[in-house]
Amino acid sequence: MFHPENDSQFPGLSVNKGIERPPSVNPYLNNNRQFFRKNYSPAEYVEAIIKGNITLLSQAVTMVESSRYEHQQMAQEIIEKCLPYAGKSVRIGITGVPGAGKSTSIDAFGMHLIKDKGKKLAVLAIDPSSEKTKGSILGDKTRMEDLSREKDAFIRPSPAAGSLGGVARKTRETIILCEAAGFDTILVETVGVGQSETAVHSMVDFFLLIQLAGTGDELQGIKRGIMEMADGIIVNKADGDNISKSQLAASQFKSALHLFPMPDSGYLPKVLTYSGFYNLGIKEIWLMIEEYVSFTRANNYFESKRNSQSSYWMYESINEQLKTNFYQNKYVLENLKEKEMKVLKAEISSFVAAKQILDIYFDNRGKC
Repeated sequence: MFHPENDSQFPGLSVNKGIERPPSVNPYLNNNRQFFRKNYSPAEYVEAIIKGNITLLSQAVTMVESSRYEHQQMAQEIIEKCLPYAGKSVRIGITGVPGAGKSTSIDAFGMHLIKDKGKKLAVLAIDPSSEKTKGSILGDKTRMEDLSREKDAFIRPSPAAGSLGGVARKTRETIILCEAAGFDTILVETVGVGQSETAVHSMVDFFLLIQLAGTGDELQGIKRGIMEMADGIIVNKADGDNISKSQLAASQFKSALHLFPMPDSGYLPKVLTYSGFYNLGIKEIWLMIEEYVSFTRANNYFESKRNSQSSYWMYESINEQLKTNFYQNKYVLENLKEKEMKVLKAEISSFVAAKQILDIYFDNRGKC
């Protein structure tokens, strides 16, 4: 390769000749061409997923998360074919404020399920995204050191960039794929206390709330909305000097639960203390979940809840598709910036601009 720095007009500058490129040890690479990944059909994906092929399961999940039209079409076909093999797992949502120890707890909890209970575990973590760059760290595996090395564990972080409803829909579809792959326990970790709780609560069988003690005002943890959604509450970091504080916090949460109406499940949520870091009280948490599942299966709430969730996600999918169709409409795209500029210049109000854009959409929706 010619380097202009070696020209005589640049005294003192030179680029030494590098070593020859060594031959590749990979027989699939030839003439610097990258390895060509085979294009599988939906039927081949489904067959591989049912057999527990993690590589093709990961590829299928990537297609579910993709915004490309052809990927979405293939993903929906794969999901439809996987439906008869899904629905046999226990789905558990895990939430708590940032720093409550969700990832550490999942690591300890998951190891107990795999080693002591012989379960196959899938962890779906919704990772918070930057509002500025839309990027996510996706570093949940680094905080689940033991679990990430287990062959019976599948950890999949997904970025929360964009519509929360869209992310939640993709997570629900990923659950179906994981169940078809033979994972009998699904853990869905939320981004933290906030809007995401409602979405995750609508796709799991058991909703677990992780709380902390000794952080100042324990009453901050007693929020009516999140407490009413919880099927079980666990107080983390109940170790060392924090044991008495954790027990006090647990008693406060128990008292608060008695102020709320009885849940539709008929099961009064329990409050337990544990230490995710030291693996203390992990078995008791799983026993609580097993008790809840047995109780709700017996009174048919388990199935009725899943049916309600399916109906809920049908309407959510309709809303998501309508929103996508609206913003992809070429007539909307042609007029959106113009209306936005008029709003910014105070020539028209936001509501008038919205109505005009909607009128354009409805008048031209059949022309696209």
